[in-house]
Amino acid sequence: MVCNLGKIDRALRIVAGVSLILWASMGGSVFGYAGIILLLTGLISFCPLYGLLGFDTGCKIKQES
Repeated sequence: MVCNLGKIDRALRIVAGVSLILWASMGGSVFGYAGIILLLTGLISFCPLYGLLGFDTGCKIKQES
């Protein structure tokens, strides 16, 4: 899988994802569980939406062809 998230983007997604999940589990809006998507994309360093739109926030992993 192609990496398209840089270190800062990954860190922000992980922090925001965990925060939203905790908020939803403490009685916040059910939409807080959308944090699962942020958490997963941060952990695997790939965002499907970024791939569709052609964005790359700085992942520098060398790929073999």
